Amino acid sequence: MLEKCAKMIENPGKMCNTDFEHIKGGIPLKRSTIQNLIDWKSSEDRKPMVLKGARQVGKTWLMKEFGQNCYDSFVYFNFDEEDELKSIFEANKNPHRIIELLSMIAGEKILPGETLVIFDEIQECPEALNALKYFREKANDYHVIAAGSLLGTLLAKPKSYPVGMVNLLDIFPLTFDEFLCAVDPALYDYYAGIQKNQQIEDIFHNRLLEAYNYYLIIGGMPECVASWVRYRDPMKISQIQHELIEVYENDFSKHNGKVNSGRILMVFRSIVTQLAKPNEKFMYGAVREGGRARDFEEAIEWLVSAGMLNRVYNVSKMEHPLSAFDKLDQFKLFVFDTGLLKHMAGIDNSAILLKTDYQFKGPLTENYCLQQLRGQFEIAPRYFSDKNHEIDFALQHGTEIIPVEVKGGEDKSAPSFKKYIADQRPEYALRFSKRGYRKDGQITNLPLYLARRTKELL
Repeated sequence: MLEKCAKMIENPGKMCNTDFEHIKGGIPLKRSTIQNLIDWKSSEDRKPMVLKGARQVGKTWLMKEFGQNCYDSFVYFNFDEEDELKSIFEANKNPHRIIELLSMIAGEKILPGETLVIFDEIQECPEALNALKYFREKANDYHVIAAGSLLGTLLAKPKSYPVGMVNLLDIFPLTFDEFLCAVDPALYDYYAGIQKNQQIEDIFHNRLLEAYNYYLIIGGMPECVASWVRYRDPMKISQIQHELIEVYENDFSKHNGKVNSGRILMVFRSIVTQLAKPNEKFMYGAVREGGRARDFEEAIEWLVSAGMLNRVYNVSKMEHPLSAFDKLDQFKLFVFDTGLLKHMAGIDNSAILLKTDYQFKGPLTENYCLQQLRGQFEIAPRYFSDKNHEIDFALQHGTEIIPVEVKGGEDKSAPSFKKYIADQRPEYALRFSKRGYRKDGQITNLPLYLARRTKELL
């Protein structure tokens, strides 16, 4: 049992060739996030782990597979399904007593370091979330991991959870490399071996572009990817995406916090319209005529905290440190999964697959790039827009600021991007497009399918 975990530690880079699998509907999906959990398990500074992420991104399966492969055993408790569990945490603050009672419920002795304790849907029991600090203070030899949908909205309010007493890990939909590993392991092996400045043969370039097009349609939601691996049926993918969006919108309506659920829904449904505008900047008036910041800013914060939307701020200067120059009133909002955005926009599959120039191609491609770039750099991507320049993304790499242009096809750079490079002469300048991997003057062209490997190929 523990051999699988050891094998992963020995060879973390070869994600696709490991025995550690995230199973969804019987289909193995390899998740690179597992390495974070393995590192956590062996860390001397380990605290109780809390997984954040939108509903259905695979948090539960990840915890169970981790417990199955890296521990002698695991015990699983779901606060949404087992209401009586809450009474244990309401009546007890001693973690050793809590473990004793949980052992009786699980029917097996929970052993420090050998049994993984899993708390799922922990947002349903604030006392359990709060109890994590007692585990940290008095019983840190027990390995505890927790997750829950919409947990990010709770963690955004520091008073509602034990700040500094837990490790946090964001779980996202499958990235392009994880998707490729699931749908075409042999092509993934070639992809994983691409070196800096390597000439990519046309046959592999075209196959990887085809896989990229499929990713735009299917996205990275585990259920969608597993369905595609099993059935190769685009109608099933569309149905799953439709149902997922219904689940999310239903979550908004069930939300009973201070934020108006109707406004959350209005912001979410406005994203396609927002991104279809020429400059893509979020406009409150596009949510509702006459809408203002005070009407919708709490709803936006809720959606960003819940992991449903990704926010990218405009910066007043392309200088280090980027975040010091955020224009907090100017931002773009993107959907956390590109396949879901494609479905929300109603783009026909043929438009993506037949190389046509369709409306919304630019925003969809930017959404994809942001999804792949997220987490690669310590500072989240920004964008830059002034009278003379329009830079799709700005990345901070050390003290260097990297301008990035995103193209949905094979077309070359826009004049404003070239002007910025001529004026500022940055050390790196990147263009994502469907062209090959090459250097065009000062600009490095990375094929869109390599966006997930940006940092290592710099």
